[in-house]
Amino acid sequence: MKIEELYALLRRRGLLWPTAEVYGSAAGLYDYGPLGHALKRRLEMAWESWFLGLSEDYYRIEPAEILPEPVVRASGHLANFTDPEVSCAECHASFRAETVLEKVRPVGVDGLSSEEIGRLIADNQVRCPSCGKRALEVPRPFNLMFELDWGAAGKEHAYLAPETAQASYLAFPRMWDVGRHSLPLGIGVIGHAYRNEIAPRQVLFRMRSFTQAELQIFFDPEHFDLPFPSVADERLPVLRASDRARGLAAPELVSARALVESGLPEFYVYHLVQELRFFRDVLGYPTERIRLFEKSESERAFYNRIQFDVEVNLESLGGFREVGALHYRGDYDLRRHGEGSGKEIAVTVPDGRRIVPHVLELTVGIDRNFWALADLGIGAEGERTLWRLPAYLAPVPVAVFPLIAKAHGTEARALVEELRGAGVPALYDAGGTIGKRYARMDEVGTPLCVTVDGETLDPAHPHHGTVTVRERDTKSQERVPAGELAARVASRVKLPRAVMAS
Repeated sequence: MKIEELYALLRRRGLLWPTAEVYGSAAGLYDYGPLGHALKRRLEMAWESWFLGLSEDYYRIEPAEILPEPVVRASGHLANFTDPEVSCAECHASFRAETVLEKVRPVGVDGLSSEEIGRLIADNQVRCPSCGKRALEVPRPFNLMFELDWGAAGKEHAYLAPETAQASYLAFPRMWDVGRHSLPLGIGVIGHAYRNEIAPRQVLFRMRSFTQAELQIFFDPEHFDLPFPSVADERLPVLRASDRARGLAAPELVSARALVESGLPEFYVYHLVQELRFFRDVLGYPTERIRLFEKSESERAFYNRIQFDVEVNLESLGGFREVGALHYRGDYDLRRHGEGSGKEIAVTVPDGRRIVPHVLELTVGIDRNFWALADLGIGAEGERTLWRLPAYLAPVPVAVFPLIAKAHGTEARALVEELRGAGVPALYDAGGTIGKRYARMDEVGTPLCVTVDGETLDPAHPHHGTVTVRERDTKSQERVPAGELAARVASRVKLPRAVMAS
């Protein structure tokens, strides 16, 4: 499905729409409607259940989203959080260099100097996407952070958080004090990040305000005990930087054991497996549509020692796009904030050593995966449009219909209340024919539809006290005792949980 078609469907069903739509909208900003909000929340809950389920010592916090200037100066974002910008000398439009060069260099422009990017533009005679002229100027760095003036006099400076990670680093000393004084310690955040994108595009993939879910694991690099043998034989679809340097473009299935033998740390590969399992087993992405893309030293972010991006091949966006990542940041963050604050951020481990913990960052883009779920899951099947969502992610897990509203509506509404009382979000729908109601629910991914009919209410009928349950994917139907429905649906929508690492 093309990007315009997919976006139109999501807007029509009220899952999302552009912010300030009546004013012509605001580029890079989107609002989620009731169904979109419900799906987004289920996605966030799935992330929390999986990643915080990796250890009993992983916790979630809710930090502020404004950072004082000294924080972003110490973190390196003030100096390094830039994108190369390209501008047109004719129409004066500005673009991200990665955008105008995506056909020339699909892997992106990370690690290239301004001179190298300018040479690519000139050698390939790249035209301005706006006016079509060959007048693109050599790029210059553009800082992506939103700056704020605050305080009564407006002389102090702060920034909207460009990522959620910094909050976890700032919270580490407090979390250490209130915790068990032991490593590893995980701090998770689901929150908004803000980036002043030069040219927002591709709907939820390049936004100015977006939701990140990140787990920062603080650990002792000399002692990070994990059950690696339990994942050693797992095969991962990886595209190594060294293979790309040799001209290879397709991922290769490689065992976790082989990746460690190639030089990657066990702790890193173990969590790379956990990231893959989340996208494959929890979100349901086909393995053949996933690749773990290793960034080379020149490509990876300034703070990373090792970086693999989780990328998914999306038809609507024309290829692989990043939906998550695993970053080994070393001691960069705590060391920099220790220097910036003048307060050493170090801890004493059981053997008496005084260390600055290292950080492993597991990050997932919530908005991007919202889009990926729609891209991979929505498709035509005959005359119906079907969204194959995992039941525990569906914004409406179960819909209840009265066959005839006047005759069966009271009992159907009572069943909805019973389901909600059991903790199962349920929707009552009596509009239109049963076929049209099925079609509406199929389109938004509802896995189960329940119909209350005359047989349900007739004491003389063999099916008395039962309802018809219809499966979304197969369209199969069966009669189920109404009293068993809540337990059955609850088991279907239960969120998966990671195997405990400890």
